[in-house]
Amino acid sequence: MAIIVNLDIEMAKSKISLTELAEKVGISMTNLSLLKTGKVKGIRFNTLEAICRQLNCKPGDILDIR
Repeated sequence: MAIIVNLDIEMAKSKISLTELAEKVGISMTNLSLLKTGKVKGIRFNTLEAICRQLNCKPGDILDIR
């Protein structure tokens, strides 16, 4: 099984750019881009919470398993 990151879908729903989300969440655009493409090994809960708050979604909307 693999964890799938659907951050791009949630960003599109909220009509927010990578740059804008990175600024609002307080992480680098590079780190957010790596998360968006699924090239990270983990994410801090406080970062996930901040992303969900900005996108008005739940962690399960961003992360999936297949």
